[in-house]
Amino acid sequence: MKKHGLMIDMDGVIYAGEELIKGGDVFVQRLLDENIPFTFLSNNSARSRRQAVEKLEKLGIRGVTEEHIYTSAMATAAFLKDEFPGCSAYVLGEGGLLKSLEHHGIRLVEERPDFVILGEGDDFDLKKVRTAIDMILDGARFIATNRDPTPRKPGWNNLGIAATAAMIEEGSGREAFVIGKPSPVMMRSASIYMGLKPEETTVIGDTMETDIIGGLYMGFKTILVLSGIADKEQVNRYAYKPSLVVDSVDQIKFPLTWW
Repeated sequence: MKKHGLMIDMDGVIYAGEELIKGGDVFVQRLLDENIPFTFLSNNSARSRRQAVEKLEKLGIRGVTEEHIYTSAMATAAFLKDEFPGCSAYVLGEGGLLKSLEHHGIRLVEERPDFVILGEGDDFDLKKVRTAIDMILDGARFIATNRDPTPRKPGWNNLGIAATAAMIEEGSGREAFVIGKPSPVMMRSASIYMGLKPEETTVIGDTMETDIIGGLYMGFKTILVLSGIADKEQVNRYAYKPSLVVDSVDQIKFPLTWW
């Protein structure tokens, strides 16, 4: 059997918030035991790879290393290194994003940047948003690590990138270039990171609008799990479909039929 690998979303697939989804730990252990190549794809640009691994460990999942994690922060940094090496950036973001940019030689500045980069963060205020808008009006390019929506839950303390990006876009008249899922930029970057061709790649996720369509853009096979956001009754309303639909990852049998 030729090489095949998996790109797996985390929240809604392996865990839901701070709770392990039933069978998630067994599924990951099977991948490790059977030496199936896999990478967890995360749109969260604030969390570092070490933090992602630690969260899995707290949920009882052992054996996952930092090399199994690929984030929108990493994809953003790789894109800038390849396309604009040595560029500068004003960043609205935290942790993992700052580390990834610095690691790839992107200079972090407070004035006259080549790019304004928007990621997740709890420390945003209107002053920083206005600064970002002024920089874009002065010629800086605008990148968002992803465009994930706000959960719209009472008490949620993070506006979400989609909401913050909308403010900056409205104020500057410039649309953000989005790197994270479902952008082909991140899907292609992750594929290169894993050393896989499209026909060797399967995406597992819980959202039609990011994971499944992102895989479709790249010619990957896709598996939709119903343990997260996706509603089984609504799947047929989309003009595209996953290769397979399961209730949760513990229902996935290997080898997959297209392997």
